[in-house]
Amino acid sequence: MTMRSKTRRWWLGVLGLMTALTASTVAAAWKTGTVLPDLAACKLEGLLPSTSGKVVLLDFWASWCGPCKASFPALDEIQKQYAQQGLVVLAVNLDDKQETMQAFLKEHPVSFSVVRDAAHKLVEQADVKSMPSSFVIDRFGKVRFAHSGFHGDKTVAEYKRQIESLLQEKGKGP
Repeated sequence: MTMRSKTRRWWLGVLGLMTALTASTVAAAWKTGTVLPDLAACKLEGLLPSTSGKVVLLDFWASWCGPCKASFPALDEIQKQYAQQGLVVLAVNLDDKQETMQAFLKEHPVSFSVVRDAAHKLVEQADVKSMPSSFVIDRFGKVRFAHSGFHGDKTVAEYKRQIESLLQEKGKGP
């Protein structure tokens, strides 16, 4: 076995270990029942929508993320479909530069709210491990569902099922 083969096998082993560790840790720190922190205290850049009494689909994304790009049209459609019933879609960008985020949004305009977590305070609290990561939050501010990645129609169907169930809970206590 050549030195090059040994090095390649070592890297493949490391990659396999990293993949296994990532697969077991892709879930974020926010678990079911976690109360969403005060978003204003996180010093997010941009206008925060009112989330009081609303079901919230909170999505963490970055412009360099292919699945994030694919998710935007679906999130926009979901916002349009359920906004009148009490849904707010809020996308939290993690790009280092605001210009990068703005260039992305110029190419992919959306109707939902987008803010930037320049200080990474909110993403650190959520302990997001993969992009995109999203959370569906009930009217009382509690995380009810967490998603890692975007898997096209499968994820959209899950979002809709979860959102519809939470919208039907209107008026119920936590």
